[in-house]
Amino acid sequence: MAGYGAETLAKELEPLRPFIGKTWKAHFKNSTPEKPRVDVAKWERALNGQAVRILHSVNDGSYGGESIIMWNRKNERLEYHYFTTAGFTTHGTMKVDGNRLITRETVTGGDVTEVEATNELTADGKLRVTAKYLKDGKPAGGREMVYEEAPNAQVIFK
Repeated sequence: MAGYGAETLAKELEPLRPFIGKTWKAHFKNSTPEKPRVDVAKWERALNGQAVRILHSVNDGSYGGESIIMWNRKNERLEYHYFTTAGFTTHGTMKVDGNRLITRETVTGGDVTEVEATNELTADGKLRVTAKYLKDGKPAGGREMVYEEAPNAQVIFK
């Protein structure tokens, strides 16, 4: 059947193609050689190209999660669900703005209630992620991380 090859993606997911098939690795800002804190994230095509899946783990599985991104035909937008080893979940929307993915998600069962983030592919091939956390509409922290491609890095769940 035409359109079902190994590399096809739903046309609405095509803007995510530069992220797919890559494994990214970043050190948290509070990481030290004595106490490293590392996040590894793997982006892949899923569900015959109808979804994108992101698996990630922190410090070889001390924390991790899985996201599924799909096009919502009814709402005509990219939406995703994120499931974590910490027992909370999120549901969010994603907008594509050139080389940036802008997300907003609602958190269920976590310490914060919303997360707003930007994932940006930089000119030097890195992935910069900036996130703001909200608790009941009020700022509750955030983070910025810069990921580099790390083809040999592994997402690990214990």
